[in-house]
Amino acid sequence: MLNQAILLKVQQRLNKLASNDYDNIESWQIVEAFNKGQVDWSRRNLHGMNTMKEGDEQSTSRIDDLQLLLHPFPLAMSQRPKWYESNPLPDDYMRWKRVSTSAISNCCPEPRSMVVYLTEEGNVDVLLRDKNKQPNFEWGETFATVRDHKVIIYTNGEFDIVNPMLTYYRQPRKIEIEGVVDPYTGTTPTADVECEFKDDLIELLVDEAVKILGGDIESFNQSTREGQSVETNN
Repeated sequence: MLNQAILLKVQQRLNKLASNDYDNIESWQIVEAFNKGQVDWSRRNLHGMNTMKEGDEQSTSRIDDLQLLLHPFPLAMSQRPKWYESNPLPDDYMRWKRVSTSAISNCCPEPRSMVVYLTEEGNVDVLLRDKNKQPNFEWGETFATVRDHKVIIYTNGEFDIVNPMLTYYRQPRKIEIEGVVDPYTGTTPTADVECEFKDDLIELLVDEAVKILGGDIESFNQSTREGQSVETNN
């Protein structure tokens, strides 16, 4: 869907297509509201805060809508005595999905696939001491945590990590409109950047943007109506 169509749809639902009564909604405000709506909608549905209580990959609809945001990212790791620490997570990181990696040891130089479980940082010391849960090269299992915007994969000093890959949900790509000041950077784009979601989902994101703008201009009816529309059609 073209950005100009998004502008028209938002203006129409705010009843400002033919007149700018009450408040003059600028194009940059619509862009800001739409981009905020993309993030709000994505986080809400990844977490399952919708009428169907469906989080990511819990239904075909959630897979169809959110798979576009899944992104692989090779991790560059630094070795520590009992773990490997990654480079900082990418700027567009939004939500963890999984880490896949291989490992080698002194007795087995050929890389073998490992299963990596995400765990809480507060449980690390307990897990490292537990014979049933500590990193184990023979069983092909270990665990990881996220701290200081980095991925930590634990080895207990028993093996080395090879070719780790993080799969994560990234932030949605922000739309930009040629000649309209970008409210995030203060620059003026020289070309359009269109929404990457499919058209039926963009219709919901238009309603999300109108809900935000309706609240900003204290238009209770429009904010409520569009909020209900987003969830009813979700």
